[in-house]
Amino acid sequence: MTQPQRLYELLLDYCSSDMLIDNLIIGLVWTLCQGKGATGLAMSPGIATRTLPWSGTLSGKAITDIAAWIFEWEPYKATVAMAAINSCINSRPLPESTVIEAYEEHPNLSVFEHFLPQLHQQKVVVIGHYPGIERYQTQMQLTVLEKQPTGTDFPDSACEFLLPNADWIFLTASSIPNKTFPRLAELADNAKTVLMGPTVPWLPQLHEFGIDYLAGVEITDPTALYHTTAQGGGVRIFQNGVRYRIADLTPSNNITWLKQQITACAAEKNRLTAAMGHWYNSGNSSRFPEYPLLEQINARLSRLDSSYKPLWDVHGNSPNRIN
Repeated sequence: MTQPQRLYELLLDYCSSDMLIDNLIIGLVWTLCQGKGATGLAMSPGIATRTLPWSGTLSGKAITDIAAWIFEWEPYKATVAMAAINSCINSRPLPESTVIEAYEEHPNLSVFEHFLPQLHQQKVVVIGHYPGIERYQTQMQLTVLEKQPTGTDFPDSACEFLLPNADWIFLTASSIPNKTFPRLAELADNAKTVLMGPTVPWLPQLHEFGIDYLAGVEITDPTALYHTTAQGGGVRIFQNGVRYRIADLTPSNNITWLKQQITACAAEKNRLTAAMGHWYNSGNSSRFPEYPLLEQINARLSRLDSSYKPLWDVHGNSPNRIN
């Protein structure tokens, strides 16, 4: 399996669930998916279309079926898949992370305010134009890359020239569904890299792709977020339903996070294994109905172990070892 392919397989691991889609909205700025009390976001493609053949058919569909669209190149399918995947991830506890104090004037820039003391006079590349980002031009060597550049933005093709020499890179997580993430992460190998935005999936394994920090969102008011998204909200969601959190993907933090996920995944496996035993001991000759889910959980547990072991082998015997 190639490294890019592995990322998308990891995303699907977190959809080993029997969740169904309750609500799905493709808003002007954000796409929102809800199921079993959990909500996930992804940035909408921003490309007008009147020909989506599946509109009106997704409510009640299995999250696992729609999540598989993450491999699609059609932007709306991939975006819907990303929101569905994030709803599954957000149904589980978030990692130990820092809640960022909202920057009152521009809440969407709170991540940059958090890192600002480390960014002075540094070569900083921001992938994706965040409204108001221009205010930092005099405080750092700031370059913004954008698919549809305006003002002093550079086109996204400039990444090949600018990223290898950057000190810090702020990478929009919408690069995951649009499939530019693997190459951008590769180019960012020499920089401190922050994967950011409401599209961020809370995955500890992202450190394996060179990500140093996750700056994603915690959904604080699903109802307010639903209505704000449905009514065309963009940066408004940061005042109405979400707040930024930052997870530092250091080895010690990741060992703890992966250990927690392995424990939870093993408990899911044991529950389903016991249920399967009861199914067959009760005289049922047909296949255990949740066997596909059990297979998915086994695959997720195996990949979690594969991520945990190298970290433990290298860092587990340090003075700050997690027992």
